[in-house]
Amino acid sequence: MKTINQIIEQLGLEASLSLDEIPKIDLYMDQVIQLFESKFNETKRNEDEKVLTKTMINNYAKGKLIFPIQNKKYSKDHLILMSLIYQLKGALSINDIKVTLDGINKKIINENIDLGSFYTSYLNLTSQNVDDFKDDIGNRIKEVSEEVTDDETEHSPYLEQVLMIASLIHMSSLYRRVAEKLVDDIEVQLEGKRHK
Repeated sequence: MKTINQIIEQLGLEASLSLDEIPKIDLYMDQVIQLFESKFNETKRNEDEKVLTKTMINNYAKGKLIFPIQNKKYSKDHLILMSLIYQLKGALSINDIKVTLDGINKKIINENIDLGSFYTSYLNLTSQNVDDFKDDIGNRIKEVSEEVTDDETEHSPYLEQVLMIASLIHMSSLYRRVAEKLVDDIEVQLEGKRHK
């Protein structure tokens, strides 16, 4: 069995699309896909998995997760939104992502948001999250190993691995549920504005 540290090294936790890596010119769909595949390749679970496809981008556009494109080209703001969508879709439904990003899309259209500044704040938080995650994993390993009895049976490593999986999934579920409640709060606020 691989150690957790070996697994963490393979996850590409630091993978992100920085503002400096986003071209200053608008890109065609194939160029967008190529950029995302190169930046997030190490985050894929296996080689067959795709980071971004034409179908995904078309679905984001049709579902209004991103504001309308111009002349079949995607701007820096589109790429920022697609980067956010890529991260959000790991835990939220497409509808929840739409609700979450709807206000940002409207602000982009009305030109009253500095999306670059917002995205920089997001990247700063994700960097801190990676550090916090690594610390938390160390604590979780210790807690799991303390829970497994030292009966020296051949099943102990397997049981420890199953406990670790269950513990990680539970923690992930807790964070996802809080995020979903925050999305629900956005929906409540939007509904309140519509009825005024």
